Order: sequence, then C-alpha cells, then structure tokens
Amino acid sequence: MPLQIQKSSWTTTELEDLRELARSFLQKELVPNQERWAAEKKIDREVWTKAGEIGLLALSIPEEYGGGGGTFAHEAVLYEEQARAGDSAWGVTVHNGIVAHYLLAYAAEERKREWLPKFASGEFVGAVAMTEPGTGSDLQNIKTRAVRDGDHYVINGAKTFITNGYHADLVVVACKTDPDAGAQGVSLIAVETDTPGFRRGRVLDKVGMKGQDTAELFFDDVRVPAANLLGDAEGQGFVQLMLQLPQERLIIAVTAVAGMEAAIDLTLQYTKERTAFGRPIFNFQNTKFTLAEAATEAAVARAFVDQCIERHLKGELDVQGAAMAKLWTTERVNKVVDDCLQLFGGYGYMTEYPIARAWADVRISRIFGGTSEIMKEIISRTL
Repeated sequence: MPLQIQKSSWTTTELEDLRELARSFLQKELVPNQERWAAEKKIDREVWTKAGEIGLLALSIPEEYGGGGGTFAHEAVLYEEQARAGDSAWGVTVHNGIVAHYLLAYAAEERKREWLPKFASGEFVGAVAMTEPGTGSDLQNIKTRAVRDGDHYVINGAKTFITNGYHADLVVVACKTDPDAGAQGVSLIAVETDTPGFRRGRVLDKVGMKGQDTAELFFDDVRVPAANLLGDAEGQGFVQLMLQLPQERLIIAVTAVAGMEAAIDLTLQYTKERTAFGRPIFNFQNTKFTLAEAATEAAVARAFVDQCIERHLKGELDVQGAAMAKLWTTERVNKVVDDCLQLFGGYGYMTEYPIARAWADVRISRIFGGTSEIMKEIISRTL
C-alpha cells in the first residue's frame, strides 16, 4: 500500500485533471530517459516543445500573453508530479515559476508580448543568472557590469550554476548598472542568447541533478537594447529579486514535500518485498519506526506547505513564511531520504536505484534559492 497523502485543501477537479496530464507526460517523455540524460548532462531540447504543445509551459501566465491563465496552484501540481516521477533534469520550475514571472512583472509591454508566447510554446527556454564565480548569496556585490551606451546596454561578466544554461534562449541577468551603489546599483536585463558576445561555458558535473543542464555563462561586450531592462528605471533589480524569491522558495518547498512522499513510497515497496532473516524488512521494528517517523515528517511538512500555497494564492505569503517553508522542508527531505536510503542497505548506494539518485538530488535543496543559513538569518530579522 502506498503512502496515504491527505488531499490538499487548494486542489480542484480541474487541477486533478492537470495532474493526470502532467503525470502521463512525465512518465512517457522523462522517466525513460533519466540515465541517458544524466550521462549527457542535459535533456533533449524537444522536451520543451512537446511540453508546450500540450499546455504545460507558462501555466500561470495570463492567456493574453499565450500562457495557460492559471495560478500558482497549477504550477504546484506540475512540480509535485515531477518530483514524484523522480525527475530532476527538466528545469521547468525555473522556466515556468521564476523567469516567466520576472518578465510578466517587470518587462516592457512590447517585450512581454514578444517573449512570453515563446515561453509558452517552448520555442524559448528561460534561465536566470544571478550567481557568479566569486559570489553566492551576496547578490549586492556581483561584478557583472551593464554600461548604458545610447539605446543599448553593454554587458560584461560571468555567471555560474545556471539552471537551463545549455538550452536557454533568454536569460534574465543580474548586473551592476551602478557599481558604487551597492544593492541600489543592481539591475535585471534580459539577454537573448543569440546576441553576439554571449557564450556558454561548461555544463557542470554535479553530485546530483546530473541530467539538468547547469552551466557557466559568459558575457563579452554583449550589446542588448535598453528596452530589455526589466523595470522602468535602473537600480530596481535587487528589490525585484527579493519580491520574486518567496515564490521561488515556495516552489522548492513544494518539490521537497513531494520528494519526501516519493522516497517513502519507494521504501515502503522495497521493505515489504525484500526479506532478511526469513521475513520482510518492513516487519522489523526499526524499519516500521523509521518509516512511521518519515511519514509523520512528510505529513507535517505537507500541512505547512499547503497553508503557504493558500496564502500565496491570496497574495499573502511573506518573505518570512517562504523562508520558513524552504528551511523546514529542505532540512526534512534530506533527513527523510537519508533514513529511507539506509533501509535499502547496500542497494541504496547503487545509482540504478531511484532512492540513491534522490539522495544525491535533494542535497542541493539546502543550498539553492538561498542556503539554510540565509533562511535562518531572514527569519531571525522578524523575531
């Protein structure tokens, strides 16, 4: 029997229909390719256009811009199903939930009408470039420069750890338009990757998420129209980032909860089928107690994240709440998956077993989107 999951209060019949569509797509197009994509360190580009054809891209972007016209709940359903399918290669959370919303919130109207339909169709893949080789969470001290030159900006710099970096057609770049103004000197500028001077570096070899095309990006005198600036003036980038980060952190929390539930399901199945000393592993007290604790962790995390989703749908999720959700769920998913792997014994350390891949994949969740330590700092400011 699989883990019994309480139905989320925010779900509807329409969302459950979307869940079936997403599950079918993921099982057909993503699950069979996991090992090949891990070896190649990128997914097939056609995945994006196939997803666009059936309406899984730009789900929460208004229909007037070619999107699905849905809400964050539609996005959450897709991300949950991706986590349950054991896929960490497809960077749809960044494309749908992050980059598309930077464009929707801050791009000029003409640019929104040009770019967002391409995001919805899969013609464009989106990425956001914040992190640099010398800066992690310290975004106000980034070195990438954008200098105004007439009707253009000239961008120079380097970015690293960029999800969708290999396939990206449009990158939202955090850069300094005023290097002496600290956080007030940060701006966001959209760069189409066929622009001269843009180049991709290595697709990085990671501990987990091996099929995701996480890359280095370089900007050498890249000239982009001044109209590609996000916002109506320079220096708004840091505030824009802060306003969008709660949704990014909630996305991470959503996938962490679904990842917990998936790991428990895998472990229940394994421990009930595998025997030791003449009886199923599940029948040992340690196994039952470990899984009971894991199921409780998952249930508590789901209740909290469901509450956060409800708040977000009402526009009420604050920075502190999003930080708490990310902190709690990512710390818990790492513990739960590690405990589940232990019950697999030596087989849990073999990469052909999904639990081993999950164990490697979830480790980054305590780092990206803001480290656990940064989350504690954010939460502490409101105490």
